[in-house]
Amino acid sequence: MKLALFDLDHTLIPIDSDYAWGAYTTSIGWTDPVVFQQRNDDFYAHYKAGTLDIHEYVLFATDAARRQGAAKSIAAHADFMRTVVLPVIKPVARELLRQHQEAGDQVVIVTATNAFVTRPIALALGVDELIAVDLEHDASGWITGKIQGVPSFREGKISRVEDWLAHRGWGWGDVEATFYSDSINDLALLEKVQHPVATNPDARLRAIATERGWRILDLFTP
Repeated sequence: MKLALFDLDHTLIPIDSDYAWGAYTTSIGWTDPVVFQQRNDDFYAHYKAGTLDIHEYVLFATDAARRQGAAKSIAAHADFMRTVVLPVIKPVARELLRQHQEAGDQVVIVTATNAFVTRPIALALGVDELIAVDLEHDASGWITGKIQGVPSFREGKISRVEDWLAHRGWGWGDVEATFYSDSINDLALLEKVQHPVATNPDARLRAIATERGWRILDLFTP
């Protein structure tokens, strides 16, 4: 079976959805703009440098939604999709996904952003299969800010894909896998698949891809 794996942020969409969601919640008055912006920028810098503490970040990134509750957060996310995400989805990204789907490939988005933020984005892109950071839920059914299970971040993406495969009775030996990603944080999974594609790559990943002769795809270049 051919497996087409895609990172999400800066790979299929030209924004970081978690960062953008945080900025959106600030814009509607859920967080202090100065304090939140400073912390959000700091976490994002650590992400780009490959030094992010994913558990600390998820606790921070979900704080506003946790405090607002499920109903308000779901309604806000629908507006976030309408005003922030959908306008930046590019036809070229939809076309790339469509090519794999029409070829009969199994398409899966594998992202280090949590499922609350990314499930609607995956569906908007026409992708049903999503591996994202799963959030723990409390007795009321709302998120606690903690991660449930292995986060799909860095080497954890390999573990989560392996779990996804095993659940379907498959292993790595049963698939021919392609993985598209922009980030040095995804180097482990890029090295695992048969067909790594450095997509809109950051400087460190571009250098590695060039050195190793990997395909480089600048999806959003005009």
